[in-house]
Amino acid sequence: MAEELTIQGADVKIRHPWGVWALSIITLGIYGLVWWYKINREMRDYSAAIGQPLDNNPTNSVLAIFPGAYIIVPWFWTNWTTPERVAKTQEMSGAEDRVMPLLSLVLAFIVLGLHTVYLQSALNGVWRGTREPGAPTSM
Repeated sequence: MAEELTIQGADVKIRHPWGVWALSIITLGIYGLVWWYKINREMRDYSAAIGQPLDNNPTNSVLAIFPGAYIIVPWFWTNWTTPERVAKTQEMSGAEDRVMPLLSLVLAFIVLGLHTVYLQSALNGVWRGTREPGAPTSM
């Protein structure tokens, strides 16, 4: 279901965006928390590997969702800053498209977690675009 890659020494995964969404629904949000941690870790590791560290803490990003959602503000904070990180990662990789944090927030808040599809699709584009020469191209 996911293709594992090593880019500049950072381990990343190309995941099926709708699979992320479906697994989050099926597991009542548990997979969503794991996925949130993993994408934040992948972006942290990738940015550090190319010499432009984002200095984010994946654990804090997950804690801002749960139990932070009970306080409300941390949930909004992480659902704004993580898409910003995705956009910065896109910029670092030279991708032309950029994720819009406001759109991601709307998709997360109003449209039953479809931000997972949006963000994972963007990250897949980054990871495919920065694949190292000689790396397999199949998914």
